[in-house]
Amino acid sequence: MSEIDEKEYRQVCNFIYLECQLADEARWEEWEELLAADMNYWVPINGQEADPNWDVSIINDNRSRLATRIRQLRTGTRHSQAPISVIRRMVSNIVIHEDDDGMVIAEGNFVAHEYQNQSTMMMNIWPGRVRYKLRRVNGSYEIVQKRVDLVMATGKLPTLAFII
Repeated sequence: MSEIDEKEYRQVCNFIYLECQLADEARWEEWEELLAADMNYWVPINGQEADPNWDVSIINDNRSRLATRIRQLRTGTRHSQAPISVIRRMVSNIVIHEDDDGMVIAEGNFVAHEYQNQSTMMMNIWPGRVRYKLRRVNGSYEIVQKRVDLVMATGKLPTLAFII
């Protein structure tokens, strides 16, 4: 594990902020361009000790399954997201380092505010911790893994029909 310099820290933070913005604005084609072909999107239910290969997960999508989820969102007929929720994410306390394999690891706290403007008109607040595993590609990054640890993962959850 090694530290990264200030310039790369800013680049990684900007990449994460862009990822959040594209997801908030449902700009799925652009958002998908940030993903590696071998990407894994994981929302564990059991916190830090969870193993994606053995434990039940809220979401555990490979790249193909995630592409299917995005295609469903694009149709406008995914009833739990028709019309699409209004979402704003905030990420803070970002800590970044390079692992032994040369991947960039970025972790931070987040909160996503979701206004379900379908039939419920409910405001859901989704706090947690997010961990990105990023691969450097052509002067930028691609997401190899996104892990989202929700504060309320072991409790009763509202429908999580959007990309957190």
